[in-house]
Amino acid sequence: MNPSQSTDFQSLLSNCIGKLRQMPRVALAELFDLTAQRLVRFALGVTGNQADAEDALQGAFSGIARRPGLLCAADAPWPYLIRSVRNECLKILQKRKRHCSTDQDVAASPSAVAEQMVREETAEGVRRILRTLPQDQYEVVILKHWEELTFAEIADALGLSQNTVASRYRYAMEKLQRSLEQLGR
Repeated sequence: MNPSQSTDFQSLLSNCIGKLRQMPRVALAELFDLTAQRLVRFALGVTGNQADAEDALQGAFSGIARRPGLLCAADAPWPYLIRSVRNECLKILQKRKRHCSTDQDVAASPSAVAEQMVREETAEGVRRILRTLPQDQYEVVILKHWEELTFAEIADALGLSQNTVASRYRYAMEKLQRSLEQLGR
């Protein structure tokens, strides 16, 4: 995402938040359309599962629909949304731990199964390398690189100090570099 796209995103986000009190249904629909893809991508990084990521997004938006004033009152709406989705992800992971059940989608044709397997193996390879990081470092890397948040925004979203976020990022980058060097040998 280039700087102008980031500015456009922030402007559109502010516009949606501004409409939230007067026209909640319209504003929520616009907010969902604007943020869903990015929030699901983040949630997928936390949950490791597309369906769970989408469930986390739905859970977060259900909470926002019930109490839109909380989002309106947030000093930083985008980190607030990320935190909401992250909290839903953590709830889902706790449920998954308790129930230890997995769902698998069954594709109709062998070629669709093969395509899906290749996509999943590639995505799993990337996740596997990233998952070598501790969860706290992993989240910082995802927010920094995929969501292009600043350390201040990440700190706000995760409820941490900027120094802690910067340290986690630095340690994560060092570990990833070592992992990639070993992989290349």
